[in-house]
Amino acid sequence: MPKMTGAKFLAETLNAYNVTHFFFMPVIIPEAMPELERLGIKRIMAHAEKSAAYMADGYARVAKKAGICGAQSVGGINLAAGLQDAYLACSPTIALTGRLPQIQQNRNAYQEVDHINPFSAVTKFNTFVTTAEELPLALRQAFRESTSGTPGPSHIDLQGITGEIITEIGDFEIIAEKQYINLPPFRPEPELSAIIETIKLLSEAKKPVIIAGGGTNLSGARNELIILAEKLQIPVATSLNAKEVFPYDHPLAIGVPGTYSRACTNKIISESDLVFFIGSHTGSQVTNNWNLPKKGTTVIQLDINPSELGRSYPITLGLQGDVKNSLAKIISNTNQNYENSKWVNYINKIVKDWKIEMSPLLNSEEIPMRPERLCKELTSALPDDAILVSDTGHSGIWTGAIMDLKHQKQSYIRCAGSLGWALPASIGAKCAAPDRPVICFTGDGGAWYHLTELETAVRNNINTIWVINNNSSLNQERHLNEEIYGGPKPGSDQLWKFNQGNFSAIAKLLGCTGIEVNKPSEIASAIEKAIESGKPSVIDVKTNIDGIAPVAWNG
Repeated sequence: MPKMTGAKFLAETLNAYNVTHFFFMPVIIPEAMPELERLGIKRIMAHAEKSAAYMADGYARVAKKAGICGAQSVGGINLAAGLQDAYLACSPTIALTGRLPQIQQNRNAYQEVDHINPFSAVTKFNTFVTTAEELPLALRQAFRESTSGTPGPSHIDLQGITGEIITEIGDFEIIAEKQYINLPPFRPEPELSAIIETIKLLSEAKKPVIIAGGGTNLSGARNELIILAEKLQIPVATSLNAKEVFPYDHPLAIGVPGTYSRACTNKIISESDLVFFIGSHTGSQVTNNWNLPKKGTTVIQLDINPSELGRSYPITLGLQGDVKNSLAKIISNTNQNYENSKWVNYINKIVKDWKIEMSPLLNSEEIPMRPERLCKELTSALPDDAILVSDTGHSGIWTGAIMDLKHQKQSYIRCAGSLGWALPASIGAKCAAPDRPVICFTGDGGAWYHLTELETAVRNNINTIWVINNNSSLNQERHLNEEIYGGPKPGSDQLWKFNQGNFSAIAKLLGCTGIEVNKPSEIASAIEKAIESGKPSVIDVKTNIDGIAPVAWNG
């Protein structure tokens, strides 16, 4: 085996796993930086550790392979906080940090706290490497863990504040297990007996519904899902993580369920007699705090991770397997097409009634603009191959419930928990797909978190477009605070209102294209101008502070 430094080995290994970007806060693995540059791996220096983690997460979700981030010892806990979203969204993100040697732990060393516990809460794999000799095993295991089963983050804590152990020389062999580069590395299938039982239950149900989750997307099972739904005539709801896997205008499409949802979707699921969860967790968001489906409903769950089967609901049948291969196996063993016109006609009416109910808001001419109208115009203006990146809170509700992906090549990723995630994550998304337009949708509340990363985008020529729903507030919290104060009384607005921010002006100062939008008719041209500018762009949309999303339908 050739002798080399740990720094060279680290860079060569990342390159062998087809890593193209490293998102970091200095100073971490400085000795590896020239090696990364030599290999063409782009080094994206962020302004904060959480931003670096969010960038790696956005990259991983779009590239469907590991995103790499790093921070030195004192920034390690901040990086761990940034991994929360990757963990919740099942994103294969690998974090590298530095730490002082064990002999200096628990002795009030400058800037040092334990990393194991914070990272354990947000990772699948978490280890401490004391010598360069341990790197090969740790790196390979990180890639295995992050990409296998339910994907998720891994963490390697390198000895030395900046990971100085990588300066050590050793006999290193570059081994990249190609199986673990792209998702998914394994495609197991359920046993035939379970497949036959699934078909029996689906065919006997009078009011079945499919809820497709992020595992459907990661598996690349869009076509199989469509074929199955059509063959058995089963309506399909999609979680936020699977918004792109079923055509928005399909007669069996019923929208997004749960808390960030369409009322029609929740209503339909509440009336179903069977729910088939496909590659979907049964957590609080997709089930509207475990109120859907109703107790007594037949539940089938398909997931690659057996520990997810029956986690939140007593299930009638659990299937462990890769979604694409498992659905293909169900389809191949289904000998006939089924007719269920009564149920399908009914759900079509429910969806149509919801669209009619929403129409006044979607077509509102109010100035400042209604967010519903903004979403309608943005839906029409999105390029055919756009990647839409959404923040959480109102941004997640508006994009999840109202915006449609009208073209098969469009994609959608969203924040899984932490407001402010979307702006840096969209930078990572653009790094993963440089030839596709990346449109980020966030509010002013989300934008303020990591606005400095606009400079990062400018510095690195990462031409992401940010659409900011600017209502000078965190108005999702308005009702809560006014309820506490007994109405809109003085003092209550200090808990959710901001000063008016001029994001287009800030964008220009940082070297971006800045565009202010006040009317619905200006949105399409603003998107076009932003794309044509060839620069990172901010579209500052002035919207109505009273535009508050409705509470999820719960019967």
